[in-house]
Order: sequence, then C-alpha cells, then structure tokens
Amino acid sequence: MIVSTNPATGTELARYTPQSPQEVDGILDAAVSAQAAWRRRDVTDRTPLLRETARVLREGRDTYAALITAEMGKPITEARAEIEKCALTCEYYADHAPDQLADRPVASDAAESAVVHDPLGVVLAVMPWNYPFWQFFRFAAPALAAGNGTLLKHANNVPQCALAVEDVVRRAGAPEGLCRTLLVEVDRVAGLIADPRVAAVTLTGSTEVGAIVAAQAAAALKKQVLELGGSDPFIVLADADVPRAAATAVKARYVNAGQSCVNAKRFIVEDAVADEFVAAFTAAAAALKAGDPTDPDTAIGPMARAGLRDTLHDQVRRTVDAGAVLLLGGEVPDGPGCSYPPTVLDRVRPGMAAFDEETFGPVAAITRVADADEAVALANLTEYGLGAALWTTDLDRARRLTRVLDAGAVFVNGMVASDPRLPFGGIKKSGYGRELGAEGIREFVNTKTVWIGPAA
Repeated sequence: MIVSTNPATGTELARYTPQSPQEVDGILDAAVSAQAAWRRRDVTDRTPLLRETARVLREGRDTYAALITAEMGKPITEARAEIEKCALTCEYYADHAPDQLADRPVASDAAESAVVHDPLGVVLAVMPWNYPFWQFFRFAAPALAAGNGTLLKHANNVPQCALAVEDVVRRAGAPEGLCRTLLVEVDRVAGLIADPRVAAVTLTGSTEVGAIVAAQAAAALKKQVLELGGSDPFIVLADADVPRAAATAVKARYVNAGQSCVNAKRFIVEDAVADEFVAAFTAAAAALKAGDPTDPDTAIGPMARAGLRDTLHDQVRRTVDAGAVLLLGGEVPDGPGCSYPPTVLDRVRPGMAAFDEETFGPVAAITRVADADEAVALANLTEYGLGAALWTTDLDRARRLTRVLDAGAVFVNGMVASDPRLPFGGIKKSGYGRELGAEGIREFVNTKTVWIGPAA
C-alpha cells in the first residue's frame, strides 16, 4: 500500500493500492498517443496550457498549500509560496519558450541549414517529497512547452500531492493522457525506465538513488537529468555585512526545515568576524517559531519522516562526540510527529559528520577559517557541488572567487535559490544536466541539424 501520513501528528491521511501492471500499461500507451499529437502543435499552440495551469494553481493555492502542509509538514506560508513559484515558472515558459526553441539558422555550404529543437517523447520524472508541487512543475513546464509528455513517479509519502498535480494540468486543459501520475512502488521504476515508450528520465533525489537511476537509464541508452544531494557552503568573509549575512543564513539553512538539496548547510566564516556571526545566527535561529505547520507564524515544521529525523540526530551526536560545540537544539522532542529543533553546531571541522555528510534537516554546521583561501578550500572539500553562497563587500574579489568555487551556482551576498530565468543543477555527486532557464528547456529535446541543398 502507498500510505500518506501527517508528519506533524503521525495521523494516517489516506492510502492507495498501487496501480496494476495493466493500469500502468494503459497509462503509458495513452501518454505516447497524446504526446504524438502534442508534438505536432506549434510551440505557440502549446504555451496557452502553461498560462492556464498558472491560473489553476493560483485559483486553488490555499487548497494545494494545505495538502503540502498535511502530507510533508511544510509550514503553510512556505507551501503557499511554493504554489506561487510553480505558477510563475509556468508563465515564464509561456512567455519565453517560443524564443528558446526557435530554429537557429547557421551558415554552411548548404543552400539552407539550421539547428532545430524537436521533443524527445514521454519523459519519466522520479520526484522527491520535499517540494511536492515545485519539483514537478520546474521540470514539466519546459518539458510540455517543448512538446514532450510527462509521467510522474512521486515519492510515496506524498500521493495526494502527486494526484493533485495531475489534476491541475488536466483542469488546465491538457490533452487526455499527456500528463499522468503513476502510483507504483519503487521497485517498479526500473521497468518504467527500460520501457521503450519512455524516452528519457529526470530524477531529483539522493545521490545514492541517482546512481541507481543513472545506471538503469544508461543501460537503456536514455537521456537523463539528475539533481541530487548537496552540502552547500555559505562563506562569510571578514569584510562582509555580518548582520545581513547572518539573517540570510538563518533563512538559507532553515527554510523547509532544512530539507532541501540547495539549503545552505556548512557555514564557513573568517575568524575575524566568526564570534559576531555565530552570536547573531544562533540568536536568530533560537527565535524561530517551531510547531504546528498550519499556523501562518510557524517557521519550522516537522521533518517529513521519522527515519530522516533519526539519521539527522545521529549526525548531530557523532559531530558533537568528535569535538564540535552544540550551541542550540540537538535533542529529539517528546510527543507525536517528526519534529526536530533548529540546531547550531560550532567549530565543526572536516572529518566530522556534519561537515562531510549531507545534513538533510534543521542543523547548521559552523566552521571557522583563517582567510578566504582556506574558506574556498574547505568549501570545495566535499563530494557535492550544487550551490554556494559568498558574502563580501569586495565585489572584484567576489567575481574572482566565484570562478574557483566548485558549484553549479554561486550567489554573492544572497541566498542560493532556483529561479526560472536561470539554469539550475550541480556537478560532482550533485548530479548533471540543468533545469530551468533556456538550458532547462533544451535538455529534453533533439537538437537536430537540418541541411538543405539546392533544389536542382
């Protein structure tokens, strides 16, 4: 059974019988048929679906946000913002997809030659629970605009969100079968990837699962985009605006209860301002309201599952045992649900769990360094490479340092975040390929050369 449980209370919300092989077979056939017709439409005939999807999302914002909060514990204010971001991304591609997919003439020895972008087919999206609407729409908006069909295999703790996503696109007027949700167990994903009706695969999830899906897709010689784990550094140099950096750092670490690949996780601070930063950061973290995620004033909701909390708490204990200083939190609260308090660890060093491993929850690891060179060296001392933040008032130095930080994105004097206008993705064990921006819409297309000689 696929079971939906409220992580704030431990109450079961719903359960579903996984779809049978025959049901999945019918969904795949319908997706292929719908996509074959969808691809023949001009891109300007496909983009109205995205505008209508944005309207449906906004119209149902409070309902969809409440569903996110109930199924995975995101504070309701953040859940509403997630729905709005989905709508904005749909509108972005409605506005820009025609230009991003336009034929590009290229001078050659032909009478006429160009690069064109054709859709690949039906794309399987294997998605996580932490942003149950956003993870899908940031892939689906460009994929649908490009002429592809979509199949969503969502995390099994958010089945109601998965079905709601399908309903949003259906209500927006998508052709029957073009955008479907699959309610199946994880062990059936390999068969979906191998199925010839699936043209490509995108996955957002852990590095371990990414490696499995990558191998399965490679065996089938299918295109894949992987957005995986992260241990993002947040560097604060001595000339930074420390109060502003600390305030932003708290949001960067604790948004979505720290359950995001692109959350800041390792705070690398020059000694000259470390005491000031640590004091401001810890005070602000302590002031965050934790508790009922349906309360608009709540900043920290529960973690999504008890197992995730147990793993995080073990990382905290191992880090403290190795010599780090626990300044805040670090204890599992009594009562139902999966809550974990905002936690701050100071004097964390390489070799400690909170430095070396991805901490997927509300735990901040602070590392003190002598200078900018050590800061960059420790920032890069990770198997991940998703995002990085750099705080300094010397923008010339900042521009130089952005080129030596190993990350798919570097934000200077700001918080790392995805933006539909800019490509998003990582390097190293954070994955490969890009979502969003012009790069994202071209991931699931056939970049085709067209060469036309003289007629006679």
